[in-house]
Amino acid sequence: MASTYYKLEIQKRVKVKSKGSKELRREGFVPGILYYAGEENINISINKSDLFHAMQSGQRIFEIDQNGDQQYTMIKEIQYHPVTDEIIHIDLMRVRRSEKMTISVPLVLIGEAIGVKTGGGILTQSLNQIEINCFPTDVPEQLELNIEELDLNQAKNIGDIEITNDDIEIVSDLSLNVVSITPPAAEEELETLDSDEELDSEVDSSPESDEEKESSDNDSSDKS
Repeated sequence: MASTYYKLEIQKRVKVKSKGSKELRREGFVPGILYYAGEENINISINKSDLFHAMQSGQRIFEIDQNGDQQYTMIKEIQYHPVTDEIIHIDLMRVRRSEKMTISVPLVLIGEAIGVKTGGGILTQSLNQIEINCFPTDVPEQLELNIEELDLNQAKNIGDIEITNDDIEIVSDLSLNVVSITPPAAEEELETLDSDEELDSEVDSSPESDEEKESSDNDSSDKS
């Protein structure tokens, strides 16, 4: 749980539209919009370096100062340049500490699965983030799922994630698969080959049909 938040310095943006946004980018700023339900949207700009460090902090909620009032925001949407991958625009959404919100957080696997460690199995992770509902002050940096006891041909779902904070509710479907351990490909092929050989053996050892038996008897009569 985050006890402190990265402080993101924002400025009210005067330069608007395409021309103003380009000027801001040349000056080292990222243009953006601050949203809040029921209130007018605010044009803002953020220093590119400050935004980079905020995003690298691992936090999902950021502290901002607006007209001397301490507030909290989360990233709503980011637009990247199609060639350089630089951030060219950002949308922030204000959140209240007293109101629950829905947010996606990273999901991290903890430990080495026994099916991989001793059985040589192949680990497949289907999800790396899930949606939760909680207060902004309770947003965890990540959720963890222990997989140490996971063996071959076993799997774990979202419902297997343990959360100790009663104020955090998982929104994602609890039946969704998170991780599974499958046997190595060579082992699967060997099992298939063994099954085919057993099937061939059963066919070879099956009793003679009436036609086969009659043909065999006729051959014996002709020889005699």
